[in-house]
Amino acid sequence: MQALYDMYSGALLGVIARIIQHQEIAEDVLQETFIKIWNSSTHYDASKGRLFTWMMNIARNLAIDKVRSKDFRNTAKNQDIENNVDSIDAQSKITFNADILGLKDMVTALKPEFHTVLDMVYFKGYTHIEAAEELNLPLGTVKTRIRMAILELRKYFN
Repeated sequence: MQALYDMYSGALLGVIARIIQHQEIAEDVLQETFIKIWNSSTHYDASKGRLFTWMMNIARNLAIDKVRSKDFRNTAKNQDIENNVDSIDAQSKITFNADILGLKDMVTALKPEFHTVLDMVYFKGYTHIEAAEELNLPLGTVKTRIRMAILELRKYFN
């Protein structure tokens, strides 16, 4: 069984992880897969297909079952909440650190069009696309302004 695990665990984990998209849960499903393979080994029929195909089908089916389970949906909801809390914490730390460095003052001293875009993207967490939509500007303009603003800030540090 160890040789089987060593040979196929990586490939099976890849299949499972692609379906589940949570590494820890995917690893749990991989363990369940090998338990089921071990318990169902008498049902494998070489005339119906290759061993790997049979094992992959077991892994895929268990992964799909896991995604459909109520437990998984609750875990995913909790994970989203945790990610949002972590994101909020990270944003507050970034703002705090920027204030310590005096960077916020330097950004404020930039031209208004540079200041606005940098503030939205780096301090408020907007994506480039969201900033472009909010400011009613083309995406390329937002990216150019960010690049120009960063070049201006580099002058302060050099």
